[in-house]
Amino acid sequence: MKFKLLTNIEESYIELKDKTSWPTKTQLVKSALIVMLASVIIAVIIFGMDKVIDKIMHLLYFGKF
Repeated sequence: MKFKLLTNIEESYIELKDKTSWPTKTQLVKSALIVMLASVIIAVIIFGMDKVIDKIMHLLYFGKF
């Protein structure tokens, strides 16, 4: 059992070290910026939708904005 576990750990290490293609720093920064920008855009859209629904609910329940 221990031998198999050690073999699996060693194979995983070798795969991560030799067979995995890691992004360059530039690629990583670009990807992170895209994710951050998309997150901000989605947050603004959800905020806008929330405000519109809030206004509609106030109109329906209270008859005023």
